Amino acid sequence: MAKDPKAGETAKIKHTPPLMEGWMDTPVDIRDGIYCYGGKPKNLEAVGMPNPRDWNPTEEDWQLPDDWEKVIDDGFRLRLDRFRSFKLFMDICVRCGACADKCHFFIGSGDPKNMPVLRAELIRSVYRKKYTTGGKLFGKLAGARDLTVDVLKEWWYYLYQCTECRRCSLFCPYGIDTAEVTIIGRELTNLIGLNTDWIAAPVANCNRTGNHLGIQPHAYKDMIDFFVDEIEDITGIRVEPSLNRKGAEILFITPSGDVFADPGTYTCMGYLMLFHYLQSQGLDITWSTYASEGGNFGYFTSHEMAKRLNAKMYAEAKRLGVKWILGGECGHMWRVLNQYMDTFNGPADFLEEPVSPLTGTKFENAKGTKMVHLVEFTADLIKNNKLKLDPSRNDHLKVTFHDSCNPARGMGFLDEPRYVINAVCNNFYEMPPQTIREQTFCCGSGAGLNAGENMELRMRGGLPRANAVRYVKEKHGVNMLSCICAIDRAVFPTLMDFWVGDVGVTGVHEMVANALVFEGENERTTDLRGEPLAGMEDDDNV
Repeated sequence: MAKDPKAGETAKIKHTPPLMEGWMDTPVDIRDGIYCYGGKPKNLEAVGMPNPRDWNPTEEDWQLPDDWEKVIDDGFRLRLDRFRSFKLFMDICVRCGACADKCHFFIGSGDPKNMPVLRAELIRSVYRKKYTTGGKLFGKLAGARDLTVDVLKEWWYYLYQCTECRRCSLFCPYGIDTAEVTIIGRELTNLIGLNTDWIAAPVANCNRTGNHLGIQPHAYKDMIDFFVDEIEDITGIRVEPSLNRKGAEILFITPSGDVFADPGTYTCMGYLMLFHYLQSQGLDITWSTYASEGGNFGYFTSHEMAKRLNAKMYAEAKRLGVKWILGGECGHMWRVLNQYMDTFNGPADFLEEPVSPLTGTKFENAKGTKMVHLVEFTADLIKNNKLKLDPSRNDHLKVTFHDSCNPARGMGFLDEPRYVINAVCNNFYEMPPQTIREQTFCCGSGAGLNAGENMELRMRGGLPRANAVRYVKEKHGVNMLSCICAIDRAVFPTLMDFWVGDVGVTGVHEMVANALVFEGENERTTDLRGEPLAGMEDDDNV
């Protein structure tokens, strides 16, 4: 495990590029704290991925297959033919640098190869040498180079210093989506067994048990039962969730992190409370202990693996005979659903166009995928006065909202979360406008980077987001960062402790549940975390 630097050391960033040495002549330096461990052979074997073996990125010999160059070349050609966008992105970049200072990893590290333009250039330079006349004739003068072992190592090192957040693409005058280049680059390295275990293990687990953590169905049920007890202790209400019930109208799928990792567990308790509240109004919903993961780490491996893992949701919907699917608060879950699901696994003609059984609202945006975002569903409930809410129960919180990259930039899902938060919370403050909505900064740990051994990279990549939170903390006294992504909920507590201090992390539906007023409930004196509500701080009242 790498020794993590202090915040003061991490904040010393040099953004001045080297004056004499060109980037092609600067060898890759794989540093502790910046990379994730290589994929374990048992995890690669579990899903049939190539070249399973124990390997260490810091060692000289990466144990590549003998024909690795041919495998990469064949894979490159295939993807150039298959993805027209990839071919365009290889050809049209003019290296203007408009994206350079938009990447949180470049801002936080000062490493020129973390400029999106240069990260893509690592791959584009090999493309020029292999597939363009100018590159073949003029080589380095045309920005071209051969694919050597050292270049391959450079690819791997920097491809996994990108969270595929797509902030760079927002500012590119040509519309180049550098995240798509990163995704293809990762696919190429995965063809010869260059993976990270923080991605390979969740992929293997999800393929085996239906969720990233490898949790068996009985353990999933045990956690739900634990939440039921906790909710009853706080509210006096005994919720009655349905699991694996055939014939239900709606199947609910959420990221497994909400079931097994704080503070997402409180968000999961919020889901349970909301569904119980709505049962008397006609909500007919069930959870699955088999399709127990909305997220998709396969997306960080290859399009094929993403499709393979994504299929479980439709398969379970068909097995249970539901009409449509409701999805929880997750980031890359919704990027895959919104942009790829119809192509990967659709059209889901056996399901119906989602219609809220409570308001009659048709979710026409889900006509193809048959899946609705829970925040959108809840916003519709609030708009139609279907929830009795007491926002003063969140008055002990001063809240800001992080636009998770995939729902925000990947879906344009911007206003619904704010609508819900403002309905359940009296103290909401936006971060600076250039750091939110479409221009939101990333958590710095997405796309499979939320490991422990790369903590320095994570803290550097999360610095821009942390600075924006620190601003609203100092200006407005913000003490809670809300988000609609399970990875955000998992990684932000460490980031806040490192850069900001005294700011908690919550999902939106935890606050919804705090504000929900049930008939026959006990007088609420604490929130779902057992923290006293505003005015209840006196021990005699708690």
